[in-house]
Amino acid sequence: MVDPQPEIEQYLEEAERARMRITHIVETHVQADHLSGCRELAAKTGAPICLHEEARPAFPTQALKDGDVLDLGNVTARILHTPGHSPDSICVLVTDKTRSPDPWFVLTGDTLFVGDAGRPDLHGAQAAGRLAGQLYDSLFGRLLTLDDLVEVYPSHFAGSACGRHMSGKPHSTIGFERRFNAALQRRDRDAFVGFMLENLPPQPPEFVLNRQRNLGLL
Repeated sequence: MVDPQPEIEQYLEEAERARMRITHIVETHVQADHLSGCRELAAKTGAPICLHEEARPAFPTQALKDGDVLDLGNVTARILHTPGHSPDSICVLVTDKTRSPDPWFVLTGDTLFVGDAGRPDLHGAQAAGRLAGQLYDSLFGRLLTLDDLVEVYPSHFAGSACGRHMSGKPHSTIGFERRFNAALQRRDRDAFVGFMLENLPPQPPEFVLNRQRNLGLL
């Protein structure tokens, strides 16, 4: 399970319907735009909560690092550390070994959206420039090295405050985003950083409180 909402009954019902068991609960980063249901889901299922080691929440988790692989039977999920939207941001690269030895899709969290990339100012204006540079490296140095056929499933689409130019489409491919994503057309690092910092809307006031709650600090 990746980035669960607080309404966890939907996941429990779907797992029961599919005769599947929730074995891991992965957060792609400490969420700011909504409250996470990870602790409630962990209490119901006994599955570990998995976050990147940079997150440092105030509750027990399985700390992830770049290159870790979650073995899920016929499926493997490889962790890619992709800082930029947040220092602890990860993407999850999924391979179904019964289908192909090559990756099938990538869960991009708030790093890469359809048509956009994650805003880099969650940790304040002073850190935004540094995080925008890290986001450039994560996108151009990690995600865009994947095959064009790899499917992209982000955590948000149009209407979220976590980006500015998001499409209403819930999924895409690396190849489509390489060609049409507004942020990815800025291939020069400085041009990309400037683009990601311009015209950022104010953060909703609940962002700070949501992050603190999701870290277990409130």
